[in-house]
Amino acid sequence: MTSSIFTKEYDKFRKLLSKYRQECGVTQAKLAEKLNRPQSYISKYESGERRLDVIEFLKIAKILKMDIPKFFKELDSGD
Repeated sequence: MTSSIFTKEYDKFRKLLSKYRQECGVTQAKLAEKLNRPQSYISKYESGERRLDVIEFLKIAKILKMDIPKFFKELDSGD
């Protein structure tokens, strides 16, 4: 059985999260600072080296002022 971190759905999730961060004009370093984490934390989940849990996602979404329903709608779209 394949680990879910390597699914195409998770790949889309992490790429979309990175896109949202960049569209907000927030660097990995700045986001990491706001999360009180090293920059490598952001780099690792964006590259797929590390998996985010829902609590971590919600913290990031709050900092980026994301519209979470819109994010999940885009994630679920066939694009």
